[in-house]
Amino acid sequence: MKAIISLVLRYIPRPYLQLVGHWAARFLSIFYLGNKVECPVCNSHYGKFLPYGRNTSSRENALCPSCLSLERHRLMGLYLKRKTNFFTADLKVLHVAPEYCFIDRFEHMKNLDYITADIESPLAKVKMDIHSIPFEDNTFDVAFCNHVMEHVDDYILAMSELHRVLKPGGWALIQSPQDMKYEVTYEDATITDPKEREKYFLQNDHLRLFGRNYGRELEKGGFTVREDRFVMDELTKEEVKRYALPSEEIVYFCQK
Repeated sequence: MKAIISLVLRYIPRPYLQLVGHWAARFLSIFYLGNKVECPVCNSHYGKFLPYGRNTSSRENALCPSCLSLERHRLMGLYLKRKTNFFTADLKVLHVAPEYCFIDRFEHMKNLDYITADIESPLAKVKMDIHSIPFEDNTFDVAFCNHVMEHVDDYILAMSELHRVLKPGGWALIQSPQDMKYEVTYEDATITDPKEREKYFLQNDHLRLFGRNYGRELEKGGFTVREDRFVMDELTKEEVKRYALPSEEIVYFCQK
């Protein structure tokens, strides 16, 4: 299974995967029936989640067959439920690079005015470049933009644009891959071989790998940033295991 998923992720373009991947995952779900893990995004139960990753040494117990949530998505869903007013307040929301597992659920929430946007995703309603967001200042109460800043040319400008379109007091979740062995963000444009870039930056299309300074990088966009150790400090080991969460991921709560 790992080898098949690795090949699919490597050689099928992401826009096509976003359109058809859920059908394949739902078929595979019949082999994962059980009640050892639970997805807090869609509330489905399985014996375990599907493996996921571009390499044959991909992560075990990662992908929910029902909604396609990964560890980071389940963390976000749980964080929104327990730490924010996202499910109760009337909010205007911008979701950049929207994840499949959230789109339908958020679109059907009556308290949200929910807008999806991306430069290429077929799932998004608005086509846009995050370096130049086509909305006026102070438009949104909430913004989501996860696993994007490692791809864009000018991440400070992209962060600043998200800050600009938020209302005063508005907040954003802007997560990115990190390697905590680095104090500062690691970039090296001289590494051009795709395999070498994957080795040093996790994927060959990543332009950088953020380090322990990621919160300070977000502050350069204008945000007040709270580094929330939600998983480590507030969840039990049993919850982390049952929801299959990233055990050491910091949630960066960014406020205007």
